Amino acid sequence: MRESKSYQNTIALISGKDWDELSRKKIYFGHQSVGFNIIDGIKDIMSENKKIDLNIKETEDLNDFSKPIFAHSRVGKNANISSKLEDFENLIRQGLGEKIDIAFFKFCYVDITEKTDVQKLFESYKQTMNNLQKEFPKTIFIFATVPLRTVITTWKTGIKKLFGKDYIWEYADNIKRNEFNEMIRHEYATSGRLFDIARAESTYPDGSQEIFKLNGKRYASLIPEYTNDGGHLNKKGGKAIAAHLIALLAKI
Repeated sequence: MRESKSYQNTIALISGKDWDELSRKKIYFGHQSVGFNIIDGIKDIMSENKKIDLNIKETEDLNDFSKPIFAHSRVGKNANISSKLEDFENLIRQGLGEKIDIAFFKFCYVDITEKTDVQKLFESYKQTMNNLQKEFPKTIFIFATVPLRTVITTWKTGIKKLFGKDYIWEYADNIKRNEFNEMIRHEYATSGRLFDIARAESTYPDGSQEIFKLNGKRYASLIPEYTNDGGHLNKKGGKAIAAHLIALLAKI
């Protein structure tokens, strides 16, 4: 049986000094629905660890950044990738970039489907983040992989695999998400600033990974125990991914 409280082990590795320093930071996180799941996970972890003191608030109001804060808000529209890049970029350039210590945003699983040109998306993402980093050198920008979904497996899926089908629609969207995430990892894994949501979503506490295979290749998918609808994070999933984010922020 897999250990179910590994997020506590992750949190336990963070020192009191790191917590204190983190509580003095001004942080902004742009997201949509899965981001709210992660924020809820942070709040749940805080309720269990009284030494964690983060001022979490949903806001874009520049006046709220006069003191330490973990601010978050919606950016863009789901299934409209360019709107999320543009919204985040505009928020940073219209005042946030001069006030915050750490900034990041994430795409949602619905933003990447089998029809997405992930190479083009990656280049746009990379260019946007590079431009912002040059323009606001005092701000630490974090990079993020895109969340995954669970894999839909039916008896038809098995038949398709048995006959060596190159295309299986049940896998297609997650394969594209995996391809984009590999580009993100290749570019940013050594930066020390990668919030690897997908890896956290697909890795069990014992280190094993939730995967599916097609044509000899392995792809990650969301751990079923972390979701109630195949994509959004439940309480267990929210805390697991939130722990990874908090650990990254504390290390930075």
